[in-house]
Amino acid sequence: MCLAIPAKVIKINKNIAEIETLGVVKEVDITLVPDAKIGDYVIVHAGFAIQIIDKKEASITVGYWKEFLEEQ
Repeated sequence: MCLAIPAKVIKINKNIAEIETLGVVKEVDITLVPDAKIGDYVIVHAGFAIQIIDKKEASITVGYWKEFLEEQ
């Protein structure tokens, strides 16, 4: 099973963005979403940002993840 996680873009250097989700910061490739900018929320899969999504949708999805992780 593959999962795509929403994350906030906090830095960009060429085609590499630093993103944050659930307190984790990492770098991902943004080649597939060249319009991404700092402050945007993106869906991340396998080290690549694959889609830009709105803040409300990202917040809802992250909320589901928080609930799931708290139950574990």
